[in-house]
Amino acid sequence: MPTALITGITGQDGSFLAELLLDRGWRVIGLVRRSASPDHWRIAHLMPRLELDSADLLDQGSLFEVLRRHKPDHVYNLAAQSFVPTSWRQPVLTGEVTALGCARMLEALRLAWPEARFYQAGSSEMFGLNDAGPQDERAAFHPRSPYGVAKVYAHHLTVNYRESYGLFAVGGILFNHESERRGVEFVTRKLAMAAAAVHAGRAQTVTLGRLDVRRDWGFAGDYVEAMHLMLLQSEPRDFVVATGLAWSVQDFAERAFAAVGRRWQAHVVHDPALLRPAEIPCLRGDASAARDQLGWTPSLAFDGLVERMVRAEVDRLAG
Repeated sequence: MPTALITGITGQDGSFLAELLLDRGWRVIGLVRRSASPDHWRIAHLMPRLELDSADLLDQGSLFEVLRRHKPDHVYNLAAQSFVPTSWRQPVLTGEVTALGCARMLEALRLAWPEARFYQAGSSEMFGLNDAGPQDERAAFHPRSPYGVAKVYAHHLTVNYRESYGLFAVGGILFNHESERRGVEFVTRKLAMAAAAVHAGRAQTVTLGRLDVRRDWGFAGDYVEAMHLMLLQSEPRDFVVATGLAWSVQDFAERAFAAVGRRWQAHVVHDPALLRPAEIPCLRGDASAARDQLGWTPSLAFDGLVERMVRAEVDRLAG
């Protein structure tokens, strides 16, 4: 039975990836930080089949020990401080976890278990103000947040360890991907929850920042499939993962409220306090390489994604 080790196992992507790997016969070990109040709701249904071990991206020694103990075939580094607005308020923490956390993991791999294949979770936020059309693997990086900067560092370091030490290390540059397991602070989950709350008579409005910002939104369950495929290739290389279509926050709001029979204009309130110090007007990816070389295509379109998220929130409140 092959073994996969996942950092960020309790997050959206970690839970979907663990689910996929377990269903395909892998032994899955999730790395978690010790906490007085662990938050395992996303993986609660997987706990009978899942193994958890303690380590921390801030402590390289713990990473070394866990790699030496389990000798995984695949390592997926999904853990990060991943909320862009928080990265402005806590830039040093974001750098420590999102950037240097990757460095600690790569160095632990090099020393303890270089046989493993390594996946680093990148982000479309790395492209930032690159507005030369849909971004592919050759597009230049111009990050516009501490989070984006940290992800660029982690991506380049992954490439550096691949080229310098011969590690099978790849970077997945994933555009926005959502689901009913998304954190409640993200605008997509915020809108899905608001639509369900309005439908249930528990709220009337939701406050948002800019409505014209456009993102390439896909389904997280599709995107973890691409992660796995990257580590099954004969040679390591980086891939952009995206749908190729960009939608605005207003588009998302319109469809979320339409899913419960409401007009978004009656329930969305603009709040200037939610504006970021530096914004990216539009991000749209070109995943041609992933399609052609990995055989990957998204299965859930934008409208279906919004519907899925809203229905999950409606069911939660009903239930």
